[in-house]
Amino acid sequence: MKTKFNGFLTLLLALLVQITFAQEKTVIGKVSDASGPLPGVTVLIKGTKTGSQTDFDGNFSVKANVGAVLQFSFVGMETTERTVGASNVINVTMQESAEALQEIIVMGYGTRGKNEITGSTVQLKGESISNVPVVSVDQALQGKVAGLTINSSSGTPGSTQDIRIRGVGSITAGNDPLFVIDGVPVISANLSGSTARSSLSALSSINSNDIESITVLKDASATSAFGARGSNGVIVITTKSGKSGKTSFKASSSYGFQNDAVDGNTPLSGAQRKELYLEALYNTLGAANGFTKENALTWLQANPVNDRGGLLGWDGTEYNWGKLVANKDATVHNIDVSATGGSEDSNFYTSLGYNKTEATVINSDFERITAALNFNRKFTDKLKFSVNLNGSNTRQNGFLEGAGYFGSPHLTKYFMRPWANPYNEDGTYNINNLGTSLHNTLFTMENNIATNDLTRAIVNSYLEWEIIENLKFKTLVSMDYNLANYKQYLHPAHGDGKSVNGSAANSDIRNFNQVYQNSLDYNFTLAGDHNFAVKALMEYQKNKYNYLYAYGTNSPTLGLTNVASFPTNRDATSSFSDWSNLSYLGMVNYNFTSKYIADFTYRREGSSRFSPGLRFGDFWSVGAAWNLHKENFIRDIKAIDELRLRASYGLSGSNSIDINSYQALLGYDADYAGNGAVYPSQFGNSDLSWEKNKNYDIGIDFKIFNKLSGSVAYFNKETYDLLQSVPLSSTSGHTSILKNIGTVVNKGIEVELNLDIIKTGSLNWSISGNYATLDNEVTELALDGLGEPINIETGTTIVKIGEPIRAWNMQKWAGVNPATGQPQWFINGVDGDVTSTYSLAQKAIQGSSAIPEYSGGFSTHIDFKGFFVDASVYLAGGNKVYESWVGQTHHAGWTSLSSFNGVTQLMDRWQQAGDITDVPKMVWNATGDQGTSTSTRFLYDGDYIRMKDLVVGYNVPEAFLKSTGINGITFSVRGTNLFTWVKDNRLKYDPETRADGFTQLITPPVKSVVFNVNLKF
Repeated sequence: MKTKFNGFLTLLLALLVQITFAQEKTVIGKVSDASGPLPGVTVLIKGTKTGSQTDFDGNFSVKANVGAVLQFSFVGMETTERTVGASNVINVTMQESAEALQEIIVMGYGTRGKNEITGSTVQLKGESISNVPVVSVDQALQGKVAGLTINSSSGTPGSTQDIRIRGVGSITAGNDPLFVIDGVPVISANLSGSTARSSLSALSSINSNDIESITVLKDASATSAFGARGSNGVIVITTKSGKSGKTSFKASSSYGFQNDAVDGNTPLSGAQRKELYLEALYNTLGAANGFTKENALTWLQANPVNDRGGLLGWDGTEYNWGKLVANKDATVHNIDVSATGGSEDSNFYTSLGYNKTEATVINSDFERITAALNFNRKFTDKLKFSVNLNGSNTRQNGFLEGAGYFGSPHLTKYFMRPWANPYNEDGTYNINNLGTSLHNTLFTMENNIATNDLTRAIVNSYLEWEIIENLKFKTLVSMDYNLANYKQYLHPAHGDGKSVNGSAANSDIRNFNQVYQNSLDYNFTLAGDHNFAVKALMEYQKNKYNYLYAYGTNSPTLGLTNVASFPTNRDATSSFSDWSNLSYLGMVNYNFTSKYIADFTYRREGSSRFSPGLRFGDFWSVGAAWNLHKENFIRDIKAIDELRLRASYGLSGSNSIDINSYQALLGYDADYAGNGAVYPSQFGNSDLSWEKNKNYDIGIDFKIFNKLSGSVAYFNKETYDLLQSVPLSSTSGHTSILKNIGTVVNKGIEVELNLDIIKTGSLNWSISGNYATLDNEVTELALDGLGEPINIETGTTIVKIGEPIRAWNMQKWAGVNPATGQPQWFINGVDGDVTSTYSLAQKAIQGSSAIPEYSGGFSTHIDFKGFFVDASVYLAGGNKVYESWVGQTHHAGWTSLSSFNGVTQLMDRWQQAGDITDVPKMVWNATGDQGTSTSTRFLYDGDYIRMKDLVVGYNVPEAFLKSTGINGITFSVRGTNLFTWVKDNRLKYDPETRADGFTQLITPPVKSVVFNVNLKF
């Protein structure tokens, strides 16, 4: 009986257990990731289709039996499982999947995992350039990528930059890289309405805080996909897109001050100028007129006809024109607000930005408003849509900066006599009694107008359809519209407008760039280990450029500044140009178990810039990589985390030539001997073709001890079929014809290193650096009738076989004759005998060019319990730079002492026999004994080191913010260009010259101190 009872009891308990497990209940919870709640997460009971999705706050509710397994899945996250137990609450924190954690490199026409790349690429995160106080995003890249050099054309906000990737490959065509935004080539040119005024970069219209990443593509494997436009390298900008999850907000505001980073030469004070003035009189006229250096002033007072410079009218007051035209502590102000969020099926990103940056000269500034919207929608599991809109409106109040106009404030600083009072006794501007042909820049900067307005809209949309598993079709349409308006008004009372009683000018540039792409992508695997990614793409690009210019003179009344109000010499002109590219692209990427990688790219591209029979070119590349760290014989070496060998070779081209270069052109003259005339203006050449690049690259990437990572690469880029002007017989009626002749080689070594010195929870310290060498050499040029190479020579440079492009070519300075104070040059241009007659001195190549032979950048980051410090420096050198305007500022005669003003180096002049100096004696004549004639006297080493950034900041702990509704606050202060070291102490201007190597009297780079606060909600 007892046994039967025990059996019955066991059966009853088992039944109760079954009933318990079969009991259905409601399970609730919240799903999050590291950033916060995740909406749209799929929650399913494993093995069924029953379930739900998380709401906007990441909450879910599902009915399930005890013991059931809940599966949580979301794009980019590891699938997570939880078993339903006694509790009715299950909270889940999801982790990124291994695929998502792998660094993805944006290549322009797609993305690849870092381990799948065979070419030379560097990708920067958007955080590394956000909050940098520059208005053009390209300025923020300096020193961050090996082999990428960026030289500022001017420190005026919004100005263009000279950007070079791995050297200079063309003599007459363009050397700028291609810029690609969200997969589409865009305009990056100067859109200023006047070459005499401040330049305006199209890239200044982009808000750097909207950028997700920037990838620099350098070798053939990385750039050949872009065909004729990728020969100078490619910079791929990816803007921010939406992130699924609860809507989050970011806001940032910065405010600071900036001044010139480099002071330049110091102009002579009034007293110094007086001393040199009287000494020059004595040296030249003293002996003949019987006066000494000490009583030269008395003699001049008795002979005022010799007072060419107005010394007798000076009252002894010092007027520092440099300080008068400077905008000390120019302000920088930036505000950005953004939001992102969405579900698994749709997400968005949107932002608004405002920037106001003053220039370091008076009455000049830059102002920009930007707006962005990125929306992604997944209609079905196989169909998705994306649209990206970026709009901006920019205004630059510029000034005369691009040429030698006397209205330039920078020329005023150095040229204006310190004896000239800028004001009349009643406080008005002195515009009639300056004693010089220079303008009173205080008046012209206040009363003249020179504005560049740029309205830009970039629209990029695509539709993607997964036809079958792993086969996707994508169609993309992109438009880049730029409307640039330039307005100029010159006041009739003074300055450049006085001779015509005032003038007005207005120009419109409309540039419309359209890109259409259709592509097929197919990914498949054979035999389990052989993985293929295949792309076929067709691309059509059309660019239209319209230019309209109007001008008029004779102002009817003050206050009217539009051309329509100026009735005299009214003139208008216009131009139109368009070009198109049609391309077919094929790309194959293969990897075997992620160990062995190979890729092949082929692009056939046609360009309307060439004659009909030569419009298409074929460009290709092959690349291979070996991930040694995945091999068994490396895997067991604990010190090695990653080790990769890679190599690539390919052919790319350049179509950066004028649209009508291949055509014979006619010119028109409305008044030739009283009649209209038509004449041949260009001798055409229908055989013109692409400049081409053969480019090979070998590199190694590594990471060891989980601390030190980096890469070392060697590159060799040969550019051939260069465009060169070849002389023609005079019987042709032309002097030259453009042909594809010439070769230039750029080669060098690039190193990138990153080291985590300390990496703990509370203290982290890392350093990184990059360094690149460059050897630029001309190896082939056109031949003359005798079979000799045709050198291309200017007043200061030469293009010659065996030398870098535009090697410095001039007379060699031999100093000042200690006995006479006369300037001297080496007769043969090298060494040996010297002469004081400039015409007897020969030119010679002076061992270098304007192209830096090395460049690099170094940075460090330290953070400790919320506090952080970032610092970076940039260096470049091995080149030489030439000082411009020395004929005005260093002249030992009338030019510096009478017409304009000199600089303090003149105080080191020769004064008596035996003096050892580089400055000739002061003389009272127009030639100044030719001491400022072109020579190595003003050719300086261009080596320099600049502290680019120093940032100190603090991240407020989350525990302090729990009750505020704020998820994060960061305070920081950033100093930019705080210090510059120059190797050659004779060089007082900024060593960061434009690509031509000449210093200019323009706004130098600026140093700034900016305070910033970032908020997250």
